[in-house]
Amino acid sequence: MAAAQVIFLVAGSALAVLPWRRLPGWVGPVVLVAVAMVARLIPVSAARTATNDLAGALAFLVLAVPLAVLLDETGFFATLAAMVGGGRHLRMGLWVLAALVTIVFNLDAAVVLLTPLYVRIAERHNEDQLAFGFMPALLASLASSVLPVSNLTNLIAVERLHLDSGAFVAHLAVPSLAAIAVGGWVFARLAPTANQTLPAVVDEPVDRGALWVGFPIVAWLLVGFTLGERVGVPAWAVAAVALIGLMIHRRSVPWRSVPYGAALLAGGLGVLATAAAKHLPVDRLLSIGGIPGELATVGASALGSNAVNNLPALLVTLPGLDRHRGRVWAVLLGVNIGPTLWVTGALSTLLWQATMRRLGHTVTARMYFRTAARVGAPALAAAVAAHIFLVVMTR
Repeated sequence: MAAAQVIFLVAGSALAVLPWRRLPGWVGPVVLVAVAMVARLIPVSAARTATNDLAGALAFLVLAVPLAVLLDETGFFATLAAMVGGGRHLRMGLWVLAALVTIVFNLDAAVVLLTPLYVRIAERHNEDQLAFGFMPALLASLASSVLPVSNLTNLIAVERLHLDSGAFVAHLAVPSLAAIAVGGWVFARLAPTANQTLPAVVDEPVDRGALWVGFPIVAWLLVGFTLGERVGVPAWAVAAVALIGLMIHRRSVPWRSVPYGAALLAGGLGVLATAAAKHLPVDRLLSIGGIPGELATVGASALGSNAVNNLPALLVTLPGLDRHRGRVWAVLLGVNIGPTLWVTGALSTLLWQATMRRLGHTVTARMYFRTAARVGAPALAAAVAAHIFLVVMTR
């Protein structure tokens, strides 16, 4: 049974990323879970544990993405982008905006919203559309460790280990800023420059009144995410209040933007990973002492994320983290920033790939790797260096 559970995890991860023409990626893992449970290869207790670990994170996912879509429909993000203006600071402004959206909302919302927006801005300013489209995908990983709500992996760790926003900021804000800064510096030197022989295209002015709608929502989310947990209000409840308010304001219910498929995929892989976790040498890895142990944990977490997706990679470490809680920050760096390197490393990147395809830009795994690895590898190295510095300084 042990070997079968590991095989099911590997098979589920593979089916999730194979280019099926007619079937969405969530079908394979969900079918495998059903088959394994009917055959009693996965106990009911594993499914129950996975459900408990993922419930809050997936609830936030299905609320945050439509919330961000409605906020975009008000013109809030377009207004912010227009305020950046053109010229040599355009890319830097958009890089910072993508980082902020990832931190405040979450990486999936940033990808869903900003990818089409950035491609449209690139067209307006005669910039390279593929280069601009890459920014949300890269920042979805590089900036997703600052707050619990920034990544599903963070929310899962919060639920399991009872962490708070203050701990995230104390341990992961500096490594994240290092990754964002170094990644931005490298990306600026890799991305093609604008075609200066063509005049810039100017869109119609955006409605700055959208800021009066958007900023109160963003303020509510920031306060709710940072203070709500202290009084027992989960992140998904904060997002739900903001979503209801926007639905009333817009008189619209964004059913089509709810990421059902991503939630099912995460749930299916979560059950498979929880069942296989006890058969993997995670505890031995987390037991390695000192700086070598920190480095090994980040490296193994990053490698696992790119091999089987970052959600299963985190879930298989949770039993070990119950006994080695100090290693949670190294694990989160690995599963959050590590997926920058490969297109199947995170659900957000798969959502981005599908979005780019709808916009007329097919990005293969090889194309993604050529850019993402050159940006992500030095960014991950910078984050790890900052993390090790903090570990040394706090001892």
